[in-house]
Amino acid sequence: MSDVNKTIQKWHASFKKGTDFDSWGQLVEAIDEYQILARHLQKVQSAASADFTEDQKCTQSKEEFKLEELKKLETIIQNILTYNKEFPFDVQPVPLRKILAPGEEENLELEEDEEDGAGAAGSTEVLPSRSPASQGTLLPRLPSEPGMSLLTIKIEKIGLKDAGQCIDPYMTVSVKDLNGVDINPVQDTPVATRKEDTYIHFSVDVEIQRHVEKLPKGAAIFFEFKHYKPKKKFTSTKCFAFMEMDEIKAGPIVIELYKKPPDFKRKKLQLLTKKQLYLHLHQTLHTDS
Repeated sequence: MSDVNKTIQKWHASFKKGTDFDSWGQLVEAIDEYQILARHLQKVQSAASADFTEDQKCTQSKEEFKLEELKKLETIIQNILTYNKEFPFDVQPVPLRKILAPGEEENLELEEDEEDGAGAAGSTEVLPSRSPASQGTLLPRLPSEPGMSLLTIKIEKIGLKDAGQCIDPYMTVSVKDLNGVDINPVQDTPVATRKEDTYIHFSVDVEIQRHVEKLPKGAAIFFEFKHYKPKKKFTSTKCFAFMEMDEIKAGPIVIELYKKPPDFKRKKLQLLTKKQLYLHLHQTLHTDS
């Protein structure tokens, strides 16, 4: 990995920790992470100011930023990580729909898709793409290392009683430690392409961005199912699932779905439904012997 990519990954880690702390009301910790990010950006500006236009340079401002506005920067940083040209280059903002921070949905009234009404059973439909970020932010597989294993998780499908009502559905995949802190870059799948009966099909591979042997004890891989709510004009987390380290085994796996908001510390879990509806995955381990 180039020094530039390592630097940008540090930006992303500081930014993600800062917005997570901000969302959870831990303002002191959030400010610390924002200051770390600011120092990274100032170093880049000082080292490469001659190569940037005035619009691209970091400028100081006394205006306050709202959390939802800060979250828009995450996609820009992720786009830099997956861009294949030499740095510096033009960084264009990507328009995002409003995405709620953890816990914000608890203040909303019951949403239509959580009621008992189910989608159209017995039907198959190709889902149109309305989302500006419909291609997702998936990352390529890491280089292999002798004696180490890399994990590819194919998200096959998710079972939901109201699958037919979900608009622009996608998955956010993250790896978190016991304290709920990200230890890998967070990835979004592309918007799902097909729904059938009570299933939304993804059929997409997610490359876990750390060798299995290097994952810390107690870590877990989280899958957050998200979709767009046109009446409320935001992207909502409907449910989540997770895999713990002892569940990493080659082959198919079916895991349970839990109610939002995501509980990354795994302390107060509530099943989404009593019905036999799950997240269907297939794991592949790549070992360089």
